[in-house]
Amino acid sequence: MVTVLLFGETLRQAVEESELQCAVTGATTVKGLLETNQEKLAGLLPFMQRSELLVTVNKKVGTLDTVVKDGDTVKLTHQFNPTFDGATWHNP
Repeated sequence: MVTVLLFGETLRQAVEESELQCAVTGATTVKGLLETNQEKLAGLLPFMQRSELLVTVNKKVGTLDTVVKDGDTVKLTHQFNPTFDGATWHNP
């Protein structure tokens, strides 16, 4: 199981949960995790397509291409303006 934590009201309203468990078989990417668990995470796909998700995997900054496996924790935060918010978030 991969634990998906959602931060920010925008993402929580899109999925109606703040913490979800998703089953995985083997390793997959964060993007693959979102696409294969659409019954739970479909509300996040528009944000993913617009590059408005900040990704952390096991307390390390990641991307949609970061590999996740059983036991990992993925934290997703909504960023409205990736040019400014992303730079601040990735470089505190």
